Parts: sequence; structure tokens; C-alpha cells
Amino acid sequence: MTSTDTATSPCTLPIGVNEIRALLPHRYPFLLVDRVLAFEPGASIHAYKNVTANEEFFQGHFPGHPVMPGVLVIEALAQAGGVLYQLTNRAQGNCAADDKLFYLVKVDNARFSRMIVPGDRVDLHVRIKRRIRNMALYEGIASVDGKEAARAEILCAESQN
Repeated sequence: MTSTDTATSPCTLPIGVNEIRALLPHRYPFLLVDRVLAFEPGASIHAYKNVTANEEFFQGHFPGHPVMPGVLVIEALAQAGGVLYQLTNRAQGNCAADDKLFYLVKVDNARFSRMIVPGDRVDLHVRIKRRIRNMALYEGIASVDGKEAARAEILCAESQN
């Protein structure tokens, strides 16, 4: 879906951080999705995270040689998957799911192929591989300048509370 494809879209693309905050419970310093460029309901999303030198995690990872922690790259992919899930529900007219919380429960086949450093824009490409009851299995690829930086399969489950 593109920004001109508004007839079936629950919102106008691109989606900025204020709209993302309405879709995810995460807040600073743990909100890791800055913008959504495209999404196809029930299928895929393209979002990104701008990585700046001001990120808190760079103070300790690593002083003098800042590198975004791999676990946060995986978290950014999971959050993009969460945005995809919520946008899909809204596109299908199911806003009742907005209050549900989803947790990352499993990561498989994680691979890191390049470092992400201050100044990088991390493109997050996530697609739904399968939905099973209260769970969703995603395949995510994080890239910088068109080159893959990381990939993983991510399983998220709805909270039973």
C-alpha cells in the first residue's frame, strides 16, 4: 500500500510517531519505530528507525565505538510487527484489539550481518508468515542503505491478562 492508496487505508501514509504511539504501548526510550512508509493489511509493513548519537544505549554500547545492540534491532522488528498487527485490525474494522498487549515470546534464526551506528536509518521490513489463534509469526529484515544488517523470525503472543 502506498500513501496514495487511501481508499482502503485506515490512515494516511506515511504514519508518523504520534500515530505509532497510538498503536503501540512503548514510549521513550524504548519506542523503536519512527515512521511507517507502507503496509499491506495482513501481509507486510515497511517502517524505519532513525538512529542518532543521542540514543541512551550508546553510552555503554560501546564508549568510543557506538553500535546499536542487536537485541534492540530485533525489538524494532517486533515493534514494526506490532504496528502491522494493529493496522491490519483497524483496516478490518476491528478496533477492539487496540487495548491488547502482545509480547515477544520467541526469536529464531537471528542473524546479524553489519553494525548499525549513529546516523543510520534502519529500514524495517516485516511480513506475517502465519497467524495462529492469539499468536503471530513474523519474518523481519533490518537494512541500512539497502544492505541487510539483521534478520530474524519473531513470534509474538497476546497477553492473557
